[in-house]
Amino acid sequence: MSNERTTGLKKRTSQRVDLVSDVGFAKFLNLFHSVGKEGIISLGVGEPDFNTPWHICEACIEAMKKSVTKYTPTAGFPELRHAVAQHLESRYGIRYDPETEIVITVGSSQAMDLAFRTVIDPGDEVIMPDPYYVCYPSCIVLAHGVPVPVPTRAENEFKLEPAQIEARITPRTKVILFGYPANPTGTEMSREDLAEIAEVAEKHDLLVISDEIYSRLTYGLEHTCFPSLPGMKERTILLDGFSKAYAMTGWRLGYAAGPAELIAAITKVHQHTMLSPSSMAQMAALEALKNGEDDVKQMLAEYGQRRKVIVQGLNQISLTCHEPKGAFYAFPSVQVTGMTSEEFTEKLLLEEKVVVMPGNLFGQRGEGFVRCCYATALSDIEEALRRMARFVERHR
Repeated sequence: MSNERTTGLKKRTSQRVDLVSDVGFAKFLNLFHSVGKEGIISLGVGEPDFNTPWHICEACIEAMKKSVTKYTPTAGFPELRHAVAQHLESRYGIRYDPETEIVITVGSSQAMDLAFRTVIDPGDEVIMPDPYYVCYPSCIVLAHGVPVPVPTRAENEFKLEPAQIEARITPRTKVILFGYPANPTGTEMSREDLAEIAEVAEKHDLLVISDEIYSRLTYGLEHTCFPSLPGMKERTILLDGFSKAYAMTGWRLGYAAGPAELIAAITKVHQHTMLSPSSMAQMAALEALKNGEDDVKQMLAEYGQRRKVIVQGLNQISLTCHEPKGAFYAFPSVQVTGMTSEEFTEKLLLEEKVVVMPGNLFGQRGEGFVRCCYATALSDIEEALRRMARFVERHR
């Protein structure tokens, strides 16, 4: 209505766009850009600080030299799909037919969008943990679904609990969505934890969308691929990709794996929206799967060292933080300061030039916490902790 009054034109955006959150970044970004960049330390951006390993870049260059620059099959190059299938079988013992059960997508985010547009009818409900990755509810809403957040608890390391899931199941519930290791909490779920969720999914005949983009980044707890659990492959769409493990965020390449009939439907929607992923990026991803294991181990070791430093440092300055078992995020409480998440974030930026993300961006249960990304240099983390210590001392 306000648009009609001010312009004399009918409202031009759809109702579902109105329902999509702007994820709260606009206000924060405006503030960030109003502050001088000199001396700022960012623990905000959730991406590896490493460059893409050069041998992966060379594979892309070689593809361009050989004019591998045309459209590809909608589902992706067969050799890449075969490599993904081999990777999943060798790591988790789960077999996917690369011809019918795997589709290559433009990042795992597109895989999620495609998955929801494929399986959701208007009004279908999707259960998901809270806190959550900021795009989860928006992807659901854009598919005409209804997000149903399930509160998780800091004292349980923000793990999704089966009883909480069951309490929110209705006749309209169709999907359980989760991502482990988790953004923003760094939470990883054990095989036993996930098996309990699998029982709920089977009992209520629910689909599962399992976002495992951080699957290679775990510390001391072996990652369980959800569809590898008994009976789960036929009811799970697995999402993963190359951004986090191989420092390839800008290459925008991911994949979905699942039952043949669902992957066929996803591929159909993919064909009419994106057509196909980048040919050169696919050749780079193929090189990553074939020869990138040492790169992953090296980056993981660096993240592991940083994780110990940041978690210990946060707890020492009374920003209570559980030890994340995966990804590269710490999620400390700011309760000791008496501030909201946004107040803490804004004042920390203005007073100490340290960037963190307010926890309420990630759901109601994120209020009172902030997300700190430790995918940055150890020296920057140590300096950020010194500044945060001064800040907390002033505002206790």
